[in-house]
Amino acid sequence: MQSVCQRVGPCSSCLKRQLNGFLGLIKWQRRLVPACARTIYSETGKWEKNYGLETRKRVENWWFPRIKDQFCRISETDKSRPKFYVLSMFPYPSGKLHMGHVRVYTISDAVARFQKMRGMQVINPMGWDAFGLPAENAAVEHGLHPASWTQSNIQHMRKQFDALGLSFTWERALVNWDPVDQTVLANEQVDDNGCSWRSGAKVEQKYLKQWFIKTTAYAKAMFDALSDLPEWYGIKEMQANWIGDCIGCSLDFLLKVNGKVTEEKLAAYTYTPEAIYGASHLYILPSHRLLHGNSSLKEVFQREFIPGKDSLTSVTAVNLLTNQEIPVVISAKTNFANFLDAKIGIPSTSAEDAAVAKNLGISLTEVIETLPNGLEKVINSAEITGMTRQEALKAITQQAKKKRIGGDLTSDKLRDWLISRQRYWGTPIPIIHCQTCGTVPVPYEDLPVVLPNVTTFTGKGASPLESAPEWVNCSCPRCKAAARREVDTMDTFVDSAWYYLRYTDPHNTDRPFNSDLADYWMPVDLYIGGKEHAVMHLFYARFFSHFCHDLKMTKHKEPFHKLLVQGLIKNQTFRLTTTGQCLKREEVDLTGTEPVHLKTGEKLHVSWEKMSKSKYNGIDPEEIVKEYGIDTLRLYILFAAPPEQDILWDAKTDAMPGVQRWQTRLWALVTKLIEARTSGTMPNPELLNKKEKAEARKIWEQKNLVISEVTEYFTKDHLFNAAISRLMSLTNVLHQAPRPLVLHSTEFEDALASLCIMVAPMAPHIASEMWKGLAHMQNKLCIHHHWDVDVLHQSWPKVDPEYLQPSDVVEMSVLINNKACGKVFVPQQAARNFEEVHELVLQSELGVKHLQGRAIKKAFLSPRTALINFLVQE
Repeated sequence: MQSVCQRVGPCSSCLKRQLNGFLGLIKWQRRLVPACARTIYSETGKWEKNYGLETRKRVENWWFPRIKDQFCRISETDKSRPKFYVLSMFPYPSGKLHMGHVRVYTISDAVARFQKMRGMQVINPMGWDAFGLPAENAAVEHGLHPASWTQSNIQHMRKQFDALGLSFTWERALVNWDPVDQTVLANEQVDDNGCSWRSGAKVEQKYLKQWFIKTTAYAKAMFDALSDLPEWYGIKEMQANWIGDCIGCSLDFLLKVNGKVTEEKLAAYTYTPEAIYGASHLYILPSHRLLHGNSSLKEVFQREFIPGKDSLTSVTAVNLLTNQEIPVVISAKTNFANFLDAKIGIPSTSAEDAAVAKNLGISLTEVIETLPNGLEKVINSAEITGMTRQEALKAITQQAKKKRIGGDLTSDKLRDWLISRQRYWGTPIPIIHCQTCGTVPVPYEDLPVVLPNVTTFTGKGASPLESAPEWVNCSCPRCKAAARREVDTMDTFVDSAWYYLRYTDPHNTDRPFNSDLADYWMPVDLYIGGKEHAVMHLFYARFFSHFCHDLKMTKHKEPFHKLLVQGLIKNQTFRLTTTGQCLKREEVDLTGTEPVHLKTGEKLHVSWEKMSKSKYNGIDPEEIVKEYGIDTLRLYILFAAPPEQDILWDAKTDAMPGVQRWQTRLWALVTKLIEARTSGTMPNPELLNKKEKAEARKIWEQKNLVISEVTEYFTKDHLFNAAISRLMSLTNVLHQAPRPLVLHSTEFEDALASLCIMVAPMAPHIASEMWKGLAHMQNKLCIHHHWDVDVLHQSWPKVDPEYLQPSDVVEMSVLINNKACGKVFVPQQAARNFEEVHELVLQSELGVKHLQGRAIKKAFLSPRTALINFLVQE
């Protein structure tokens, strides 16, 4: 497997036209400012009162390169510090970002900035999921090599990422070279309709020799490990269903014809390995490979198979574990359960198998005995006779695994991972074929195998590597005779199944990664991606991690701790009801009560669907940035819906205006405080009257409450929309503060500073400028903030210890006959004492009004919930 860990080369001239429009939005050089133009404090030292369009542009132009440089500087890993590893599923470099990219990477960026402000050592790496047939086709179309085309796209998309203010640690960037369409697919990559998972083409069945990774060997371990993982919002259930119940195993058989051993071997599944000595026959489907392709037994099986009937053949199978020899039966059925095409018939544990054996006259051996107490034991089974079924199961599977002839507990629905692809643009499979020595792995010292430079290919037919004889023809590592390299390349999922480990040590040229670094950074603390990858990619990634753990390469079995599956961004699709054709927005008349075709007046079918070029419902992130700005787009993405839910895009009436107004109100608060502190009156908290001090106390309480809630939203449920909502509420509280409070209150200043810090991970540009204005404000009252450094280097606010201390009084809820009727304040020290609470409630105004003169039958106190319930005679 080859990983390319380097900065990409210069952009191809074919993409320069695409670059001009977007990159022209971001100009970083200092300019002379005309007297009538808006200015910002960071440029001139003068605070601009209003946050309008021009000010927003200047703020983002100023802070963009500074924020980017601050975050992306990487130092040596300090293993003594706490770490946080946030990882987003990397994108395919199509050459242009879409809103789905913006959503997932805005989330990871906000989390990375937040965790860094909490003092964590953070990595938020980025790479590219390249490349495959789409890249080959695009390259052919443009007359370029796939490498040139792909690197041009990477260069362009890298600049697009940067223009969104995303804080990736690019020094850890990886590139994977992988094939996809029009080639062999793993079973997992064929959907329920028999179509390719990516191209949608109807899949055809062919019999080829292919390379597999034995993922079934880890099925049981991966299934069991799911219970130790935190809640994955339904994804664990999807993984468990994908793997299936791991109750049986496959065992290897050697096939014979007329008593003569053949070169054919066969693995067959059994649900009850403990009863293997009771096997009566081997059962295969008519579609099994032995009846087709290049099988040496094809003629025998086809001659003896009677369609529609169970066919007893002259072929026998020798169990390599028990040495028992049993006949092979071709089933009358066209399919078994799930993906099985060969299974072991054991009449003792299957009525169906017993019926087949009886009908064909095959002898039976009973191997399960039920004792009077209900316990089942194994009989007539050599060395496992007398064991319980569970003991026998363990013994048989261990023996089989030791002899490397099966025995790994798995399900009837999981198959090994087919990784062979007949493509050029993929990771070479490091195998050499020798006529004398057979299949020989490439020696360790000769790894990695690097792709040759193939100049002519069509993306169809045989592997293009066949056309590179100087690469294909080689010497056998063992006997030194002439040999040939494997010309298939690896499946697209192979590299992405372990990239999270490579990110921990991306520049290592001697090994995939350093175990000490992997042990420090792993597991990934938060993994973010689409639900469409919640089965295949996640399964393969978990497999690789379990595999590396078994090789003592890592100490962690599971690669991901928390999983955040973000929803789609959808927009309206307009279709002609007669043909189903999708229309562009400009072809639709939206002035009436319902949309119609502008040309014909035909009524349209309107639906919310995933954004797509073909549906004409896509939104260009570049245009949104140009119109609203980086921070507004980021805030919209985070505020419009919880991460797991879909966003229905409607920038005119939805959350976009809301987050725009909020930024204006935030800016106005900073203006308000700066003006108060530069008014000539020195701030003095002692000048506040009793009422104003009480209002200041409420601001302090609201600040602490919001810090507590927003921190929890960032760390537990990642409800960024709720976090923004709480920050908006704190903004409203501060706007209601009268001028004396703004001027003289430490609480107002501290709450505004804390608000600015909490906004920073989500809207770093405006927060940075607001902080700069506050930092240079005269007569500050708060001394615990680090005013000399930028906002993104501030420590995340903590709840004041005093706020966490128990109150002197407890608000006790009072119920009468299970119905709430009010609350009574009782001293904190009395709140757990039934007699004291009972008496205090009776003496209160509420007690006099509702309980005086009534017969109290019983009362119950719940100190934990601060509730007392009186049952009275009606």
